[in-house]
Amino acid sequence: MDFDDFGLDLFSLKGRSAIVTGGNTGLGQAFAVGLAKAGADVFVPSVVSDDGETQRLVEAEGRRFASTTADITRPGVCAEVVDMCVDHLGSVDILVNSAGISLLDDVESFDRSKWDPMVAVNLTAAFEIAHEATRYMIPQRSGKIINIASLFSFLGGRSSPAYAATKHGIVGFTKAYCDELAQHNIQVNAVAPGYFDTRITEATRADPEANRRIVEHIPAGRWGRAGDLMGAVVFLAGRASDYVNGHVLVVDGGYLVR
Repeated sequence: MDFDDFGLDLFSLKGRSAIVTGGNTGLGQAFAVGLAKAGADVFVPSVVSDDGETQRLVEAEGRRFASTTADITRPGVCAEVVDMCVDHLGSVDILVNSAGISLLDDVESFDRSKWDPMVAVNLTAAFEIAHEATRYMIPQRSGKIINIASLFSFLGGRSSPAYAATKHGIVGFTKAYCDELAQHNIQVNAVAPGYFDTRITEATRADPEANRRIVEHIPAGRWGRAGDLMGAVVFLAGRASDYVNGHVLVVDGGYLVR
């Protein structure tokens, strides 16, 4: 066996360019910053306009940053976003599909007005921008597509039929794209975060009973922090994962074992 190629440079993203959808807020911002810390330049399309924080954090790592306000559910926008990344940063080597929404309601009230936008953002847009990114990745014979799944890729979940359905769908999409793109040296994987300390979980964490119930189910005994996901995304974006394909990497503090 030849181990000469093994070293920390396997985790380096220097010279790589990454698109991180929804990268201006929440976990998406953590992905963008984590990739920058590993050496990648970052392009962020988001419906939330950049308030300067993500750019400041990325550029503090000595990396280039570009962004655009874009609704990636609109026809043709995903192609424009990928082309803009190449125009600004020179290539698209990494795609992180982190844009997502969650609308909750009881079964009796959960209708198409909630179902359709979630499918559009969480699943269809992820497919479309990945499809557009392959226009560049296949000819260059390299690329990393990282889809953001969820614990709800494995579970049901009250009041969240569309969220669970789209996150199950993301796993199926990940495996299908892996099967086709591995021959082109493109790795397609997913990260499934557990319960994380973010703005959208504030209400749950503020409810003593709900918070206790969740924390008691996590062997690590705490909510996840955004930084807990950076290593997983950097690993899947770098050469260290070149033979990892079609995998769903769960980062949940052990939640699923209980």
